[in-house]
Amino acid sequence: MKQLCPTCDIKPALERLGIRDINYGASTGAAWIETKGTLLESYSPCDNRLIASVKQGSWDDYETIMDKAQEAFKYWRMVPAPKRGEIVRQMGLEFRRHKEDLGRLVSYEMGKIYQEGLGEVQEMIDIADFSLGISRQLYGYTMHSERSRHRMYDQYHPLGVVGVITAFNFPVAVWAWNAMLALVAGNVILWKPSSKVPLCAVAIHNIIADVLKRNEVPEGVTNLIIGSSKHIGDDFLADKRIPLISCTGSTAVGRRVGRIVGERLGRTLLELGGNNAIVISEKADLDMALRATLFGAVGTAGQRCTSTRRLIIHESIYDTFKDKLVNAYKQIKIGCPLDPEVLVGPLIDKTAVEGFKYALQQIDKEGGKIIYGGQILEGEGYEAGTYVMPVLAEAENHFAIVQEETFAPILYLMKYKTLEEAIALHNGVPQGLSSAIFSTDMRETERFLSHEGSDCGIANVNIGTSGAEIGGAFGGEKDTGGGRESGSDAWKVYMRRQTNTINYSDELPFAQGIKFVL
Repeated sequence: MKQLCPTCDIKPALERLGIRDINYGASTGAAWIETKGTLLESYSPCDNRLIASVKQGSWDDYETIMDKAQEAFKYWRMVPAPKRGEIVRQMGLEFRRHKEDLGRLVSYEMGKIYQEGLGEVQEMIDIADFSLGISRQLYGYTMHSERSRHRMYDQYHPLGVVGVITAFNFPVAVWAWNAMLALVAGNVILWKPSSKVPLCAVAIHNIIADVLKRNEVPEGVTNLIIGSSKHIGDDFLADKRIPLISCTGSTAVGRRVGRIVGERLGRTLLELGGNNAIVISEKADLDMALRATLFGAVGTAGQRCTSTRRLIIHESIYDTFKDKLVNAYKQIKIGCPLDPEVLVGPLIDKTAVEGFKYALQQIDKEGGKIIYGGQILEGEGYEAGTYVMPVLAEAENHFAIVQEETFAPILYLMKYKTLEEAIALHNGVPQGLSSAIFSTDMRETERFLSHEGSDCGIANVNIGTSGAEIGGAFGGEKDTGGGRESGSDAWKVYMRRQTNTINYSDELPFAQGIKFVL
């Protein structure tokens, strides 16, 4: 298979985004810190070309940022929430203005196809719009007191410095999910992005700098530190000056984050691994199910936490649907993600390719069967060594490799007889992020959404596991970490709740009728 991609010219977009050959790795919002750390080079997984480099931040740079962030919080928390929302709105307008260039950078630095890169930037725009509305809806509740002439209510206050750790697969959107809400809630942000996609973070801070300057926002409200875990890792997590750490990554990383932050009784928002399944009923619209499965399984080359990894198909339609899948997989175009004809780009790096190869070995070792794909693509256009043929494999749910999350385009097929069996298979993994059922039977779909149905944080009917909208809270259960980001009332995660009781009488009655007389 020959790659179809024309010569990629990313330079004009880099220039418009303010990306230089060598960039600083620390920002306090409207200003860059002249970092002098080790040079971090960012190579595209598409063609293994050097895009640009970043001088990483040191612990001294981190301390400089923290000093400014703590001081900025004193100011920012007292700015009225709707005015904070107005600044977020302006950030959203800048994301709109730079959508094509930023989407192109996301595609080239991370490897997802350009349409997905544009979609990720659109998520940033959408969450900015959403957060603007939330800035006027930071509601508390009023309660009736048991005591005469007393009023009770609760309210929400900002936390302080919110630490945001993001993964390579969504290099800009996940930051926005956290940052936009945290900012309107009155917090300041310190972002530590994945070292695999540092230029996207640099671009974001270049984009928002003008907004901050125009609105005379002090340094320290939106901060960035790009640095290795050797210098900015566990100490960052253990920093008591950061009341909340939001971390997106693997379950293993999340366990470490949770342990270190938990030891200091800090808060965590953990968005970790997924092992997502679609149940295909004999009453499903198979054409819809096929399209959803294809995007869920091979989109972003299987490197989404919501990627479809297991397909639980009713035995009566198993062979029919399997044949449809194989035929669809044969039509997938693989290559440079900036080519508009391509549907699947590269894996992020050769380490990911090794993980892909290991999973294939384990499938065979445990008695599974690869029915399509698995090749590491070579030849013209594939010199980077990061392109793979997506895999369809027949496997059992109890296989150790099926129980794991392999961040690659591998889809496991298995049969079921009854809906009870399908739900048991579906829930029979450690992770609990996203799930779906395809069926036109209301009883089946309602049961899948009931207390005895999917145990995931996201459960869908007649749409796939991937591609969540920002209006709903995003997150999962079990080894997925329990965190919730983005829509619904996820804003509450970034605030502290306070209960208030006001006595407007001339007496002092105690609750529960306690008599206390001097």
